[in-house]
Amino acid sequence: MEIGNVIRTYRKELGLTQAEMAQRLGVTTPAVNKWENNNTQPDISLLAPIARLLHITTDTLLSFREELTEEEITLFTQELNQKLENEPYAEAFAYAREKAQQYPDSEMLLWTFAVLLHAKIPGRDISDVTDYDDQISRWYLKALESGDYSLKKAAANSLCSFYIQKKQYEKAEEYLNFFPEDDPERKRRQAFLYSQTGKKEEAFKTYERLLLTELSSLKMVITELRILYMKDNDLSMAHKLVDLESGIAALFEMGAYQKACAGLDLATAEKDAEKTEQIMRTLLDHFDTLMDFTRSDLYRHLYSTPQETAPEFAGHFQKELTEGFLDEDAYGYMCGNAYWESLKEKKHNRN
Repeated sequence: MEIGNVIRTYRKELGLTQAEMAQRLGVTTPAVNKWENNNTQPDISLLAPIARLLHITTDTLLSFREELTEEEITLFTQELNQKLENEPYAEAFAYAREKAQQYPDSEMLLWTFAVLLHAKIPGRDISDVTDYDDQISRWYLKALESGDYSLKKAAANSLCSFYIQKKQYEKAEEYLNFFPEDDPERKRRQAFLYSQTGKKEEAFKTYERLLLTELSSLKMVITELRILYMKDNDLSMAHKLVDLESGIAALFEMGAYQKACAGLDLATAEKDAEKTEQIMRTLLDHFDTLMDFTRSDLYRHLYSTPQETAPEFAGHFQKELTEGFLDEDAYGYMCGNAYWESLKEKKHNRN
């Protein structure tokens, strides 16, 4: 039976008109009419008042479908949280177990209950948590079977945390297999597990590799955001993002080249010859700092020996960089700039 039919049935049993029901709930008569015709559903905040008014439980009110909506799950979770705040843990747990028995296929409900109950255990005076833990882990495992990727990943993450808390690290590691190989959360969890199981060197390397990967992703996001602001002609924000990217390169010790290159596109867009010259000088004079991060203590476990830029690559890179700077379609505004003209002269002499 749909919720509108439930409301209509019990309203009529009590002899209430739609107008009387609307008045008691503080809503309009058309709103009640729409509920009963299943055109709309009551707001979540009205579910409990409607149930009380009709002298039924929220279970009866919400029994119109096997699949629970987000609103219904939120309502049950709120009720469980209230019980955890005001009643003994055992009674709150019994409420959760009863609801789980009523809706055994609602994986989201089971996972939500498990997270909330698991989080509340440390603050309660419970002599033996074994029975509770067993049930919580079963609910997590049920959620792990979900076809919803987000829920499946959340359940795997919860199970990993569950066993880390118990210091059962091998068991915790099993659930990392439910994460994609390149998932940053999987790598972070793996590094932590390494650190707890005597694999300190692997932990350092995994954390440092993750730091470099996330730094690269962050820089790409900032660059693409800056380009978007430039297209929107918001140069103030574009300058702010250039400063941010440059500051990040300095903070994470990426070297002079990466610190300087962030501003080239903006200087070119603004046809700022002085700023462009400054950046060109830095890039051509410091192209060999591309591997400077391998000298940083931040990544010393990944690079015990600093990586050098191969001479043949350096020469080719410098030549290509100079050729690019002399592209008149992109840098024609530099005509007359002494430094830019000197680059042209050097190229002419080489040829």
